[in-house]
Amino acid sequence: MGHVDLPESGIPGPVGLAGAPRQRNAAPRDRTPALGPPRSAPRTRPGRTPARRAAGRPARRPPLLALTDLLGLGVPAGWVLHAAAVPGPPAAAAAAVAGLVWTGVRAARGRYADPPPGRPGSFAGPLGDWLVLVGALVVLLAVTGRRPDPATAVLALAPGLVVALVAAGAARWRARTGASRRVLVVGEAAGLDRAVARLTSVVGHPYAVVAAVPVGEGTPRGQTPVPGRLAPEPADDDVSTVLGGAYAHDADLVLVAPGPRLTGDRLRRLSWGLHDGGIALGVLSELSGTAAGRVRPASAAGLTLLHVAPPLRHGPQAVLKTLVDRSGAALGLLVLAPLFLAVALAVRLSSRGPVFHRQIRHGRHNRPFTMWKFRTMVEDAESRKEQLAPANESEGPMFKMRRDPRVTRIGHALRRTSVDELPQLLNVLRGDMSLVGPRPPLPDEAARYDERELRRLAVRPGLTGLWQVSGRSDLTWQETVRLDLWYVDNWSLTMDLGLLARTVRAVADGRGAY
Repeated sequence: MGHVDLPESGIPGPVGLAGAPRQRNAAPRDRTPALGPPRSAPRTRPGRTPARRAAGRPARRPPLLALTDLLGLGVPAGWVLHAAAVPGPPAAAAAAVAGLVWTGVRAARGRYADPPPGRPGSFAGPLGDWLVLVGALVVLLAVTGRRPDPATAVLALAPGLVVALVAAGAARWRARTGASRRVLVVGEAAGLDRAVARLTSVVGHPYAVVAAVPVGEGTPRGQTPVPGRLAPEPADDDVSTVLGGAYAHDADLVLVAPGPRLTGDRLRRLSWGLHDGGIALGVLSELSGTAAGRVRPASAAGLTLLHVAPPLRHGPQAVLKTLVDRSGAALGLLVLAPLFLAVALAVRLSSRGPVFHRQIRHGRHNRPFTMWKFRTMVEDAESRKEQLAPANESEGPMFKMRRDPRVTRIGHALRRTSVDELPQLLNVLRGDMSLVGPRPPLPDEAARYDERELRRLAVRPGLTGLWQVSGRSDLTWQETVRLDLWYVDNWSLTMDLGLLARTVRAVADGRGAY
């Protein structure tokens, strides 16, 4: 096979794994015994490390994590109960029961399973587990008739939560600093190019593309190595070609972009061969922009189904978001009052015009509202906008200019530190905005939105958001829209808290603010 032209397929150039001549037969093979001995399954390359051969084998971390949870809660609980001389069963026995219940709760909630790559455990998980533990122990004490002092009980159980939070933090740190998965991408040209382009252009994920194996005609764009090629139709050497490419580039994961020529029985047979050869398999889904936490796999009638949970719009998390917004805005206005006064004096004394700049923006469900900011431009900035339109550096409806002559000297400093945005806390307190959300557009920008871009207005706009902490004004319009749509469809209270923390770092960095 190697470097063989296939006139019947219309594919010019090499097909299969380069340098590994073998016969290709794209026609269905008669598998009766009379035709000779059955073809052996691909074997793992000699010398491969046991870790790679056992890619699908459960890791040894569950027993260690379970023991950590058991001792992390049981030992401190026993010491606290003994020191408090709690009446009832011996402190050691009570602590052992609490530790076992804690470990059982964590196991039942899947905390000892290895998370998928790129999805380290969140800090909300241990807190939820701990609340379940408290509820379970309350029921157990009610059944046994014991009534310990609540403060002593909480003090005895708190170390278990602390240990679990530390373990979650360590897991997140390992996920961010650990080695990437070396990925071989397989697929038809369009799907393959899309997967390779996204994986190589976006940072912050654990997948490093090392090679690509196209299916049928077409050559991948870019500099990605191509160790082999699959014919348009299923062939006997599909598995050996992909396995050979993975071994040649030391890949530990094959990512398949399904298409008309790579689906159904062909994909299933490829999965058999890859798993027999010690290589993990991933299948690219078309559910782009959907967080993994919203997807739940299921099986029915031999089909693999992906149930997608709807975005959060109502319920407890939405109520908590509103409470956090209002209380956070009120606290911020109170604490930052001296800073507001100092900035107001600086703006008023540095240039003519009002201290605050009021502007009509569009919020949730495209409803207009008045947004407040510290004035950073000259007084007649709006009337000069049309003159500067040819210098617009944004390809979308948003106006961006790196060196806008309308910005005052103090305005540059306020924009770089994002202090000019702080009066929007008033909008958050009124309910027009949220602490976290998409950027609120101007009326002329919203008037040019298409259906996809209008979805950014399905939630309240935010004082900060995903695009602000991902590059701010340095992002293209399409990148900004993609990040905002991701937030709109996948937001959670935990995500909001994480974005608020990242905002502090983005403001301190100052890049992309102009």
